[in-house]
Amino acid sequence: MLLKYFYDQTLAHASYLVGCQKSGTAIVVDPGRDVEPYLQIAAENGMKLIGVAETHIHADYVSGAHELAARVGAKLYVSDEGPAEWKYQYAARYEHQLLKDGDEFKVGNIKFTVLHTPGHTPESISFLLTDLGGGATEPMGIFTGDFVFVGSIGRPDLLEEAAGIFGSAKVGAHELFASVQKFRALPDYLQIWPAHGAGSACGKGLGAIPSSTVGYEKRFNPALQFTDEQDFVDYILADQPEAPKYFAVMKRVNKVGPELLARASAPVSMDAAHFAERHQNATLLDLADKGTFRRSHVPGSLNIPTSGLAAWAGWILDYARPAYLIVDQADSPETARAIQVLQKIGFDRVLGVFTRSELEQAGLLTASYTQLTATELQPLIEAGSVQLLDVRSTEEWKAGHIPQATHAFLGKLPRYLQTLTDPRPIVVQCQAGTRSAIAASVVMACGREVIDFAGGYVAWCSSQVADPASVSSACSIR
Repeated sequence: MLLKYFYDQTLAHASYLVGCQKSGTAIVVDPGRDVEPYLQIAAENGMKLIGVAETHIHADYVSGAHELAARVGAKLYVSDEGPAEWKYQYAARYEHQLLKDGDEFKVGNIKFTVLHTPGHTPESISFLLTDLGGGATEPMGIFTGDFVFVGSIGRPDLLEEAAGIFGSAKVGAHELFASVQKFRALPDYLQIWPAHGAGSACGKGLGAIPSSTVGYEKRFNPALQFTDEQDFVDYILADQPEAPKYFAVMKRVNKVGPELLARASAPVSMDAAHFAERHQNATLLDLADKGTFRRSHVPGSLNIPTSGLAAWAGWILDYARPAYLIVDQADSPETARAIQVLQKIGFDRVLGVFTRSELEQAGLLTASYTQLTATELQPLIEAGSVQLLDVRSTEEWKAGHIPQATHAFLGKLPRYLQTLTDPRPIVVQCQAGTRSAIAASVVMACGREVIDFAGGYVAWCSSQVADPASVSSACSIR
């Protein structure tokens, strides 16, 4: 048997290729949208990729299952559990097998046994893997998807938080408790192969190591220590990270079938002479670093550096509107990576790219905003001449914040600004200055005067004590 692990750091997403060396066939479990790595590894090992197995309809990235079915004829092995509204609508167009609890399928001498493990989503399933070719009669591991992670388990509130399905969080939490009892009955020696690692919003407190065992998680996973159902429900629903709004889009996209990348056309390099006519009714997304954008940018444009696209584009971009990118170089690897990241989270409407140098030469980079230090801002804040918005997460806010601040999480800032009637200039502040720069562009795009708090909460903490080393842990950089 061949087992290959793939990890997309930008999305904290893990996927797996499982191959039978005797039959020369392989299957991918929970693939990402970029399917080239799977095809390459299969080819390098002399295997034909014949199948795709998915643990559930994913919400945090575009699945590669549709792409593989269309490109290489991979058979789809997908869940038939859960309510009618959570069925794979595109599966019927390809060879497929709909799976329920207890079902089995094989790839060569490798057997997959289905375990229905709802809670994260109603249709979630896990796959027990048995290597029959090695003479085994019992499974060696389990692909848990978003059910059990290293050090955590999947959150049950995504359908309610992101998709707006009222009441589904509590129902999911009780279903998750029942699924945990199934998990606790599994043999301790089984290896666990989850679909996510640290940094994913699909759960809280995910571990950073790639795999674990059932026995280890039984002993040390905090979510698996509860014997009382209500205590478990209270724990699993408390203090979950904010659910990105694009998760609802991803659920729909992966249910109906995402657009095929093989049919997608590359964004066109645009001439500054056509800027005015092209960018109407579209989002301008500037990928410049925060300092460059602060000093000069196109009025109304948003700023998300390439390194922050996976985390924040899904929150801030309007998926109903197309976008143009503003980049340093149209045909650079960085621009290609940015477009690929956007495609991974289902934003396919990048119509073209403008280069910063051409826009600058055309005199279009006319906007800028101010950045002030904690020392410079403190008298303004205390005098009440500005309004301070803390754009960090709820967890960070609860751990400590500036007394005069109002919490306005970055991901929900566009919606918050629509209801803000206070005319005073807005000061945006995060932990150390990265997220507040994105927030500054959002505020400016809404037509408001903005000031960026240089150094954020860390800088403010340091300004309050004589010895910066004595600053509390709440002020540590995150």
